[in-house]
Amino acid sequence: MSLSQKGPHSVLSDASLGGSKPVKSTALSRVMTLAAIRILKRIRPREGNVLMLTDGICVKYGRRVHLSEASTMRFISQHTSIPVPKVLCAFTHSGLTYIVMERIKGDIIGNGWVKRSEDSKAKLLSQLAEKIREMRGLRPPEGTRVASIDNGSLFDCRIPGPSLRFGPFDTIQDFHQHLRMGIKFDSRLDTDIQELIKGQSKSWPLTFTHGDLSSLNILVRGDDIVGIIDWETAGWYPSYWEYTSAHQVNPQNSFWVHEIDKFLQPMPEELAMERIRQMHFGDV
Repeated sequence: MSLSQKGPHSVLSDASLGGSKPVKSTALSRVMTLAAIRILKRIRPREGNVLMLTDGICVKYGRRVHLSEASTMRFISQHTSIPVPKVLCAFTHSGLTYIVMERIKGDIIGNGWVKRSEDSKAKLLSQLAEKIREMRGLRPPEGTRVASIDNGSLFDCRIPGPSLRFGPFDTIQDFHQHLRMGIKFDSRLDTDIQELIKGQSKSWPLTFTHGDLSSLNILVRGDDIVGIIDWETAGWYPSYWEYTSAHQVNPQNSFWVHEIDKFLQPMPEELAMERIRQMHFGDV
C-alpha cells in the first residue's frame, strides 16, 4: 500500500516523519497573520489560545504551541479519513508558534448530550469508534520512538516534570521511568509502587494516539462526527495511552467517562496501573 492510500494498518515511511517544519510560511502570510492578531484580538472571540479570526479561519498561537501539532493534523489528513482542521499556515516568530487553520463548523459532542436519544448517541459513538480504529491501525516505521509525529518531543500539561515538553524516548520503558520520575524497582518501595513498576514492565505496541479524546475535542453536526480537534498531545505512545488519557475527563463533562468504553477498547488493567501512577506521581 502506498503512502497516498488511506486505510488501516498502512506502514509509513521514514520520510513521512521528517522534522516539524513551517507550513506555507511566506513573508506575506506571516505579516498578515501577525497583523490580523494585533487588530482582532480584542474584538474577536477566543477559546483558550485559539483566536477566531473569521467565521472560517482561526489561529492557535503561544509559547506552548508547537509546529508538531500542525505536522500531526497534516499527517492525519493525509493518511486517514478522520476530519481535522486544514492547516493554512504555520510558523514560529519571536518565540511564539502560530498555526492558522480552517474552522470546522460544528458543536462539541458534549453540548446537549444528556438530551440526545439513545439512537443518536449510538450513531455518534459508532462513528467515533471507527475513526479511532482507523488511526490506531497506522503502523509506525521501524525505529520510531515514543515521540511526536516528527520523532521529536511530546506535550501534555498533565504530565509532571521540569518542562511542559518531554521526550522523545527510545523505549517505552524509558517513557515509563520518566512518568515515575526516574524511580527504579527496589524491594524497599511501597508495595503498590513495586506493582506499578512491574505492570509498566509489560510490553505494548506503539500506537498513534490523540492523547486527549475529551468530549470537548469532538465536533458534531446532527448525528455526524465532523471534526476531531486539539492534537497538541498527539504522538506515538504505548497502545494503552489513548484509553487511560481519555479517562482524565474534565469535571464539567463527567458524563463522558461512561461513554469511553463504547469507542475505545477497554483496558482495565492498564487503567488501574495508571491510577496508581497518578496517585503517587501526580498529573498537573
